[in-house]
Amino acid sequence: MESFFLKLSVMLVPGMLAIVCHEVSHGYVAWRFGDPTAKMMGRLTLNPLKHIDIFGTLMIFFIGIGWAKPVPVVSENLRNPKRDMIWVAAAGPITNIMLATVSALLLRGLVAFGNPAVSGSPLAMLTEPVVMMLAFSVYINLLLAIFNMIPVPPLDGGRVLTGLLPYKQAAALSSIEPYGMIIIIVLVFFTNMFSYIISPFLKIGVQLLAGPQSGLVLGVTRLMMH
Repeated sequence: MESFFLKLSVMLVPGMLAIVCHEVSHGYVAWRFGDPTAKMMGRLTLNPLKHIDIFGTLMIFFIGIGWAKPVPVVSENLRNPKRDMIWVAAAGPITNIMLATVSALLLRGLVAFGNPAVSGSPLAMLTEPVVMMLAFSVYINLLLAIFNMIPVPPLDGGRVLTGLLPYKQAAALSSIEPYGMIIIIVLVFFTNMFSYIISPFLKIGVQLLAGPQSGLVLGVTRLMMH
């Protein structure tokens, strides 16, 4: 039980922020390009109650990645549906990369200001929980960005690729969307895609952003995942 509450205290805020900001960014960019659907439905808010998916939130604690209710986008409302959907889809992963970058910079600064390795000191008692949340924030945001850029619709990468391809090939790719989540589940859970594709990109991203604190990011994440 103590382990669960430790995970809850460290993972919940960065996990929810990563997921909610990802979804809000889709709706915001869609609104800027002419589709007011998300705005009219009250989804352009950081209030997690407007976005929360209970099962998706719980998955943060069990598999290290979660999801919220998708923000509705009506592509026909966009001024240039094929082109604009590229930016609407890419907004989520770009937002997560920005959050991971900010978290990594804050993590570096906080560790430099007060070394959490000196456990037991008053400063460490204040900084350790924040350091752990920032470390997990780097990881979860990079993971969401990389995972969502898998080029299979309905993931963002699939929709970006659909916008980039010629109409005939784009239509063929879009046609698999009803089966997309099944394909993704098979790829993630029944192949070595995570080990050979997602994990290497994730480690490179952590090293680039966290630098000397990359070991801390990966160590906190391992602690949270066990």
